[in-house]
Amino acid sequence: MDIISWIIVGLIAGWATGKLMRGAGYGVVMDIVIGIIGALIGGFIMRSLGYAGQGGMIYTILVAILGAVILTWLLRLMTGRQQV
Repeated sequence: MDIISWIIVGLIAGWATGKLMRGAGYGVVMDIVIGIIGALIGGFIMRSLGYAGQGGMIYTILVAILGAVILTWLLRLMTGRQQV
């Protein structure tokens, strides 16, 4: 994936995570960062479970959302930030 694809996936995953986890929005830049880090976390988890897939962009976005939700949950645990 090129850098533009990573940014697009990060933005979509971060935005979707903000919608799934009420009060999770951190702004556009942080949503992109959380989405990209979430893609790495989600990819690691899926590979560990034996689901290393080449499912295309939709698969990548879904895995990134999974990782971003986990990352946001961990951030909330560490910072004590509650949902609004």
